[in-house]
Amino acid sequence: MLVAVYHNNRDIRIKDVPKPDIGPDEILLKVMASGICGTDVVEWYRLPKAPRVLGHEATGIIEKIGKNVTKYKVGDRVFVSHHVPCNNCHYCRKDSHTACETLHTTNYYPGGFSQYIRVPKINVETGVYKLPANMSYEEGTFIEPLACAVRGQRLANIQKDDTILIIGSGMAGILHIQLAKRKGAKKIVAADINPNRLKLAEKFGADHVIDAKDDLPQELKKINNGKAVDKVIVCTGAEKAALTALECVDRGGTILFFAVPDPTTKIPIPITQFWRNETTIRTSYGAAPRDLKEALQILAQKQINVVDMITHRLSIKEVAEGFRLVAEAGKSLKVIIEPNRI
Repeated sequence: MLVAVYHNNRDIRIKDVPKPDIGPDEILLKVMASGICGTDVVEWYRLPKAPRVLGHEATGIIEKIGKNVTKYKVGDRVFVSHHVPCNNCHYCRKDSHTACETLHTTNYYPGGFSQYIRVPKINVETGVYKLPANMSYEEGTFIEPLACAVRGQRLANIQKDDTILIIGSGMAGILHIQLAKRKGAKKIVAADINPNRLKLAEKFGADHVIDAKDDLPQELKKINNGKAVDKVIVCTGAEKAALTALECVDRGGTILFFAVPDPTTKIPIPITQFWRNETTIRTSYGAAPRDLKEALQILAQKQINVVDMITHRLSIKEVAEGFRLVAEAGKSLKVIIEPNRI
């Protein structure tokens, strides 16, 4: 089978390797679609474990099951979660599943940018989700990223009639726009330095867009009756975005740091001001089982539009081009790899 081996963003090599063998409690999945995530092109995050096959948004068809697998059968169309919690530890019992040590160590092999993956026992038990008949494989690749956004908005307590600023209008930002719209947000403002992404933000439901190169706090007040916003969702790891977010949140509001920040980023927090104003700072990493189930339901009911977010569909031999498109963040929004496309 063919796999795409990541060395760095500019060096991705297609290799022919043996199809994985599976054990009695495992599944062999024929990968039909796998999305490139923005985190896949964050080199400081990926290089320490390179070379490796990336891809954690995989959907496909079950080609083979181990003798002990009873919940699924050959031919089932499924999404497979790469990280799964133990559901039994201190963190899982507190509903902090993404802090679970098991979640941080589980995966499927070799990765979604391959024609087949081996799904280990623990993933089979708690991380395989059947796709409804009305959901395509490419729509299913949004289950994981949408679940992350679902979790983030749950933790940030996004409510009906909230005013919301979303900094960063890439794929994650667009998902947040659509989710916030679905929840009845009063006003959604999107900010980005990319004019194309601002157009996309408007297309997918933002009420206002602001060029992030401008004075964002002042521009925000112009369109929000002189006030900051109830919630700020930071969907970019840029330090400037984090600093700007501190100036854009209203009294009693919440800042959600959603994107992967550079480990060298340090921001001064106006603690006295935030104390007096009861400002909340939240972070969100990954998705818990409940978030994946909710994301699956949202997609199955077509409550948000993900199909039109897909800008590129590429074969496995074009993974390098896909990484270039995502890393450059020019006119791409969501890039889908179809490993078994002829």
